[in-house]
Amino acid sequence: MYARPEALTWVLMLVATMVSTGMSVAVPLVTQRLIDGPISHRDRQGLILLGALATLLGVLEALFWFIRRWLAGPTGLSVETGIRTELYAKLQRLPLGFHAHWESGQLLSRIMSDLGTIRRFISFGLLFMVVTVLQIIVVVALLLHLYWPLGVIVLLSVVPISWLSLVNERRYTRLSRRIQDLTGDVASAVEESAHAHRVVKAFGRSDHMFARFDERARALFDVQLARVRLTSSFWTFLEVIPTATMIVVLGVGALAAAQHRLTLGTLVAFITLVLSLVWPIAAMGLLLSSTQDSMTAADRVCEVFDAIESIAGGTRTLEHSEGRLSFHGVSYRFPDGDDDVLHDIDLDIAPGETVALVGGTGAGKTTLASLVTRLADVTAGSITIDGVDLRDLTLENLRSVVATAFEEPTLFSMSARENLMLGRPEATGAEVEEAIDVAQAGFVHRLPWGLDTRIGEQGMSLSGGQRQRLALARAVITRPRILVLDDTLSALDIHTEALVEEALKRVLAGVTGIVVAHRASTVLLADRVALLQGGTITHLGTHHHLLATVPAYRELMSAEPDARGAGRRDADSSAHPPTRLDQQEFDGIVAGLVALDGEMERDHRQEQRHE
Repeated sequence: MYARPEALTWVLMLVATMVSTGMSVAVPLVTQRLIDGPISHRDRQGLILLGALATLLGVLEALFWFIRRWLAGPTGLSVETGIRTELYAKLQRLPLGFHAHWESGQLLSRIMSDLGTIRRFISFGLLFMVVTVLQIIVVVALLLHLYWPLGVIVLLSVVPISWLSLVNERRYTRLSRRIQDLTGDVASAVEESAHAHRVVKAFGRSDHMFARFDERARALFDVQLARVRLTSSFWTFLEVIPTATMIVVLGVGALAAAQHRLTLGTLVAFITLVLSLVWPIAAMGLLLSSTQDSMTAADRVCEVFDAIESIAGGTRTLEHSEGRLSFHGVSYRFPDGDDDVLHDIDLDIAPGETVALVGGTGAGKTTLASLVTRLADVTAGSITIDGVDLRDLTLENLRSVVATAFEEPTLFSMSARENLMLGRPEATGAEVEEAIDVAQAGFVHRLPWGLDTRIGEQGMSLSGGQRQRLALARAVITRPRILVLDDTLSALDIHTEALVEEALKRVLAGVTGIVVAHRASTVLLADRVALLQGGTITHLGTHHHLLATVPAYRELMSAEPDARGAGRRDADSSAHPPTRLDQQEFDGIVAGLVALDGEMERDHRQEQRHE
């Protein structure tokens, strides 16, 4: 764990930096006394004392310099780690709509490179910016005190430096922001290529993807080069001006010493102090660059922190939920949309009942299912569990009551066991095995190290069906009161699908279920079917009732071909071309299917009652 820096640490860092700088300024003054006193008067004892004092000041300067560095390192790292942790937590709280509009590479560049820039400024730039300004002010004041004509020359040299800094500030800031944005674009390109390398290779588009990456990389190079040219010219002037000032000071100072208007010790002290200004003035370019970089980085990080957390948890909890799920006039509109994609949804699901959501592509089935876990929030109406509005529940409690398995499963670069237990870390070995059995995910035992096998980023070492089964087992193991299955069987073969469905019947018998379905076989898992059309539920009933009375539902189900029949039709298509059925023949076939389906459903209900 990192430790947050306290105010005392910052004070100690500032004091150590100022003391070490003060020691460096004091040494030339001691040198002046040494030359004009013991050396001029051949005072051996005074020479030893002042020499020892100069040595002590040098040692103290080094000591306080070490203390500053010793404090600055952990402090900068603590600040960086603290902001990074809070930024990651913020990303977890932000809604899906935020992540849909942000490239992952842009977020990655903010949480890594931008925070690194801020850390370097906090550890080095911030303190030295303050101390350097103070050092320049103090040294110029001392120079004016020692010999004001030379002090005025040094003071005048600060004017062009200040002017150059102001002129370059805006352009440098603009270039820095552009570089950091392009860095995020390059990171996004790398991440996309890494995740989609199979698609790229399969379509033979490696050259195309390389060209896109090369375009982004070259754009970043061009902007970085422009910034290098800007800083190079700026730093050159910062080096030239102090050097030219030193030449003038040497000439005027030597002339004044020759005319006895200042002592030799004063001249040496003056030149030493001017030399002590060369590095701070030259460093101002670096410090100003660091300041602008960190300000740009902070601005980019604040864009994430300032994002609105539209989904905030309530304060209530359900200790023992029955699982009654109700939709009351629910509507939903995407944040950047003009029309409702869902509207006037009214549905009551009794505890232990399973409802299948059926509809054409884009009907809003997945959107409706995502509202149950508050991955998105309703824009009108309400959803309740046991009469309590979802928005009144804490997010932790809500998502312990409701579990979801998605069509596109997301797995993490950890072991199969860790992926399974993600939603319930305290699950026992028996519960893990039970979930594996329900999801027909026994393949995990055949992996090289069984459940302890790391499955790689996004689970890419597994097939699509294996990822779906592992994600389904992860949802089942949480033992929720409400289980949402978003077409989780789409990637399974017919045999595995039948086994999973048989196991799911036992699981769904004890929980409230919402099943987003595209296959007729999946619909049979449900007690009732809700048909979504035009963003609302137009029909609600049993599968065989809708099949008999709703032409639109009948059309959806008939569009799902029987796999074995489809195979035979493909094989015989050349010998027996398909013929068009007239309406009477089609109605006769449908009536027969409805009767057969009704008999199968009655038999299934009798078996359940018998069990």
